[in-house]
Amino acid sequence: QVQLVESGGGLVQTGGSLRLSCAASGRTFSTYAMGWFRQAPGKEREFVAAIRWTGGSPDYADSVKGRFTISRHNAKNTVYLQMNSLKPEDTAIYYCAAARTIVTIKSPGYWGQGTQVTVSS
Repeated sequence: QVQLVESGGGLVQTGGSLRLSCAASGRTFSTYAMGWFRQAPGKEREFVAAIRWTGGSPDYADSVKGRFTISRHNAKNTVYLQMNSLKPEDTAIYYCAAARTIVTIKSPGYWGQGTQVTVSS
């Protein structure tokens, strides 16, 4: 069982940066693939980024490539999403997710409660 708690959201101007954190509980965190998703008002939840339990081979949605970086610190049971060059269209609730493998991360078994990111123009 994995429980996830996001933090770090807020209001930022276009071009600014934020770093989201996701703290996980559970002794097996280091074996899970982790991901970030987002949901904008009136839209479906979409994939943003994912990372293997090893920390290697991160995967990104085309819309955030080159601007967002996912990383993890297994000893701290934490995964991060560094967001740079933010745009108004990045405004959404951002969710942390966990899955047994990277193959299933886009249909994860565990979700956090979400953190709001608002980018003003």
